[in-house]
Amino acid sequence: MYKIFVDGKNGTTGLEIASRLEKRKDVKLYCLPEEKRKDLVERLNAIASSDLSILCLPDEAAKEIVSKAEKGAKIIDASTAHRVSPEFTYGMPELKGQREKIRRSKRVANPGCHASGFIALVAPLVQEGILAPSTRLSAYSLTGYTGGGKKMIEEYETDETGRLLAPRPYALRQEHKHLREMQAMTSLENAPVFLPVVSSYPRGMLLTVPLFAGDFKGSAKSIRELYEDYYQTGVIRYAPFEEAFMSASRLANTDKMEISVLGNEERVVLAACFDNLGKGASGAAVQNMNLMLGEEETFGLTL
Repeated sequence: MYKIFVDGKNGTTGLEIASRLEKRKDVKLYCLPEEKRKDLVERLNAIASSDLSILCLPDEAAKEIVSKAEKGAKIIDASTAHRVSPEFTYGMPELKGQREKIRRSKRVANPGCHASGFIALVAPLVQEGILAPSTRLSAYSLTGYTGGGKKMIEEYETDETGRLLAPRPYALRQEHKHLREMQAMTSLENAPVFLPVVSSYPRGMLLTVPLFAGDFKGSAKSIRELYEDYYQTGVIRYAPFEEAFMSASRLANTDKMEISVLGNEERVVLAACFDNLGKGASGAAVQNMNLMLGEEETFGLTL
């Protein structure tokens, strides 16, 4: 029986993680009483006495608790705070060599939702020499409103004006908090031009990266074959897609990610479809927790 502490359980990601762990017979979810959930000493004691802790906190709060926690304590940080920190292992086990690093690590940074899709599509192509690190890329990402947390969820679910029915691009100044990890984990020399868009559906994400034939070596067929070979384990899979429309909510309420190569030999679109709260957040945290505890990687996931 593993004792798991979720610090910040009342947030969207924390609630999702807790609901998953409460269904498991091998896990005892440790919760602080309401009056003590913001008490730093109590939280540090909870981390010290647990087999593993998951932080679902704002960045500054995550930095504070990590700096004061016992060095031997196993921690997954779901915030942005440590995703490019050398003291943390990036929690995307499907990347080459990353699974064993996560298994051995006591500090793991859970990937950002948009970043997960971008990295899944681009990192293998750079690693295998199909894309040069100097390539300048762009990415477009559709997400459900649950990715914005409790405040945005309430805003969408109580809106009576109708103004939220239309998709809303954001982070227009090109300063999105996921850009640092998107660049770092793909070894790109330049961050992509990135346009995230939130829309009026609850869950699901679809991130696309367009390429001209001259941007990469080989063919669309060779990219498909690379993905099929690269993603043989884990919860990411290559999936051919032949329909006229691809829904961003197609994999809502699952923990898997499906990537596809669309378009033709002149203009290619790389696509990653997944749930922003599944493989984009809470599902990824449970996947990393399983690895850090030495359990089967996909135990408790919906695939």
